[in-house]
This record gives sequence, structure tokens and C-alpha cells, in this order.
Amino acid sequence: YPTDTLLPGMKLGWDRTKNFTKILTSWASLIDPSSGSYVFEIENWTLSHGLIINSGQHECRTGPRYSNLVNITETEEEISHSLNITTNASSISLLQMTYVGSLELLELIGGERHRLFYFPDVNCDFYNVCGDNSCCNFNTSRNCTCIAGFQLGGQYEVGLTKSEQRCIRKSQLSCHEKEFKKIRNMKLPDTQYTIVDTKVG
Repeated sequence: YPTDTLLPGMKLGWDRTKNFTKILTSWASLIDPSSGSYVFEIENWTLSHGLIINSGQHECRTGPRYSNLVNITETEEEISHSLNITTNASSISLLQMTYVGSLELLELIGGERHRLFYFPDVNCDFYNVCGDNSCCNFNTSRNCTCIAGFQLGGQYEVGLTKSEQRCIRKSQLSCHEKEFKKIRNMKLPDTQYTIVDTKVG
């Protein structure tokens, strides 16, 4: 039960043999250590990611920056993430789920704190911020753009009073295409409802 902090050597994630999960739970406030509304947990899916959840709703899903910080283990017995950091006597590193909903990697050297990682960092880090068939680019004034082969069109309802356009296919899907389109610098899609063959290159 790691509360809000993961130290080197500790694991987050699923123990499949005991059907038990280890998560980080934020404090309620800066001075109240009771359980807050933010949770960081590891998806129990193939190709696992970390999720920040606020009051039961997915807010953010980790990407490549986070994956570089952790060792990911996916076996029949467990799906777990642990810090990929070498410890030494002069510094302590820890991963913390804060009461404001951010995940931070801190290094403590003497009496000083250094933030090495902060998530979410930009609007594009938020979960499904652009919707299906689109991508988020934080370098443009409009963060969301349709991926190649799709264009804005149609409507879908968001809540009761707001409606936004979504990305729809420009032309019918062709079964004669020989290749998939390569899109760089993207997070892999969720694998909750898909079958993933990890042996394919």
C-alpha cells in the first residue's frame, strides 16, 4: 500500500496471482493526508500504461516520457511498473501522486528538491482530448487535428448543451491498400478492447 509515493524498489500494478493491485492515491490537500480524489494506477491491459484517474474518471494516460522512467514487467503473474533509477547514498528519488492531480518524479539531494518529471505537462497529455481519428499537437493554436485520410465533419454530443465536430473518413476504406500509414510521435492507442500480438515487429 504505497499511499501517494513510490520509492525505488517498489512496484505499482497488478499481482495476477492474488488479484490485487497497487496504486498511488493522492492526499486530500497539502496538509490533509487522508485519501484524495486522484489515483495513479497501471492499466491491466496488454501494453500497459499508467492512468491518472480523478473521482473515477480517466484524466491522463502516460506516454513515452513516462515509459523511459520505469521498468515495465508484463508476465502471466504480474503487470507492474517500478522506477528505473539507480539509488545512491547522496540522493533519494521518488514518484508522487500530488493532491492537485499531477504525477511528479522528485530527487532529494540534501535539503533541496529537484523535479525531474511532471505529468500532465501540456493539454495534449489529457485523456482522449481530441477524440477518435485525430491527434493533439501542442505546437499549434488549435490543438486537435484530424489524422491523414480524415477530415472534420458530422457532429457528436458532449454533455447536454455542447456539440463538437469529429473527424470522419474522407473516402471509403479500401481493401486494396497494401500498407498502413505511419504516424510518428504518437501514443499507442488503448488496448483495453483489442487483441495485441506483441511478437509482431
